[in-house]
Amino acid sequence: MRRFSWFNATSLTLGFAFLYLPMLILIIYSFNESKLVTVWAGFSTKWYGELFRNEAFLDAAWVTLRVALFSSTLATLLGTMAAYVIVRSGRFPGRTLFSGMIYAPLVMPEVITGLSLLLLFISIGLDRGIFTIVLAHTTFAMCYVSVVVSSRLVSFDTSLEEAALDLGCSPFEAFRLVTLPIIAPAVISGWLLAFTLSLDDLVIASFTSGPSATTLPMKIWSSVRLGVSPEINALSTILIGIVAVGVITASLLSKRAIAARQREEQAAVAA
Repeated sequence: MRRFSWFNATSLTLGFAFLYLPMLILIIYSFNESKLVTVWAGFSTKWYGELFRNEAFLDAAWVTLRVALFSSTLATLLGTMAAYVIVRSGRFPGRTLFSGMIYAPLVMPEVITGLSLLLLFISIGLDRGIFTIVLAHTTFAMCYVSVVVSSRLVSFDTSLEEAALDLGCSPFEAFRLVTLPIIAPAVISGWLLAFTLSLDDLVIASFTSGPSATTLPMKIWSSVRLGVSPEINALSTILIGIVAVGVITASLLSKRAIAARQREEQAAVAA
């Protein structure tokens, strides 16, 4: 076993400091009394109260949450079906083209994706708003879900499905009762990834949103251009807390599901 050297410890410390020290500073200054975000004037929580009285930020947060929920759910459904077709359908005419179209948004610049979707919506006469943002986010998040679910399906033991079919299950019942519970952690991970990408997106939403639909990243960007306010620090702190709680909860649920499946497999072997 290789010893953990001082060089490795220093590199790891500097790496984590580079990633998380700015977030820590932001969280500390969200409790600053002063209006100047770089001058500490004492501890205060008044900016959190100001934030919750700011209707513009609240409306943008509500739009972002709705878009993220709808787009991540739709992207998970379509991405899971696409992954199943790619992994389980074998060779079929157009498979290479289909796979390329699924994975293209992974390497496509967001500016190109947003501009192409904008031209599409204009050409078909679709008014831009929440619906168009949901369609746009579903388009680029679906490929991430497909990659996550495909990696789990590749290592899936197909003999379990075959056993279910031999016992009288239909293909749909075998998928619902056997395959889906086993790949559920990957599906949940794909949903969380799609949800996070939707919350974070600025470029594509800027192209596909309308005057009546402003997402939270767009609102933050427009506010920062006029100067960083303590309210943005408070808002960022809340978002960091929500993401941290979500990641920890998903990790615990995933570990619990894996442990439960291992106990079931051990019980089956023992029987």
